[in-house]
Amino acid sequence: MGEKAGILIVDDDPGMSETLADILSETGYGVAVAGDGYRAMAMIKEKIYDVALMDIKMPGINGVETFKEVKRLSPSTGVIMMTAYALEDLVQEALAEGALSIFYKPLDIDRVVGLIEKVGQGVLILVVDDDPNMCETLKDLLEQKSYKVGVAHSGREAIGCAQEKAYDIVFMDVKMPDINGLEAYLAIKDINPKITAVMMTGYGQEVSELLEEAMGNNAYTCLHKPMDLDRVVALVDEIFRLRCRGGSLRKPGDGGD
Repeated sequence: MGEKAGILIVDDDPGMSETLADILSETGYGVAVAGDGYRAMAMIKEKIYDVALMDIKMPGINGVETFKEVKRLSPSTGVIMMTAYALEDLVQEALAEGALSIFYKPLDIDRVVGLIEKVGQGVLILVVDDDPNMCETLKDLLEQKSYKVGVAHSGREAIGCAQEKAYDIVFMDVKMPDINGLEAYLAIKDINPKITAVMMTGYGQEVSELLEEAMGNNAYTCLHKPMDLDRVVALVDEIFRLRCRGGSLRKPGDGGD
């Protein structure tokens, strides 16, 4: 995203909305304000916003219900929830539905701006597979969801790509003709320790030792071919949310995908 993100603030407290709008506008963001959930939904129908800052407790329709409708209308909008109340049931529901984070009032403005900047930068994904059709399928799929995607057809090419750009996520085929996916992943991880790796394979037991070692080196999970493309998109969304929340990106291998 070359220009500053467009932000929608949704809060029934005019003072809070005005303060946030002033701060974010001074930082260079384009900011709009909605005083309730219904107005927010109407505005989302007219314009796509990169980020929505959504108060949880509002009259008429609460922030979680508004969030669900906003995500239906504009799946690419990242939603950050705000609350001044102990509404743990609604907080947990919002997180389960895919909210990027929850901020409690009074807001830590530096943290809010930092997360908005991270969302505005988007997710940079590298797809590595010696099968050109697989690369193009994943690239087209993820670009349709507004992710930025690079492609490499070999392990060595992938390492070169990682030296040029700081990718957030790499989808790495395990079995490739020059160097295998484990070797490529470990080399990329040395270049960019923060990268999150999703291993891919169509060979199962044949590469089980390589997969085990990849998982032991903090690869996030493994997807088995033929892959469920809806699962791929959900996985990227999941990883992005965890990165935004600062949560752990280490989890057991997912052999059933």
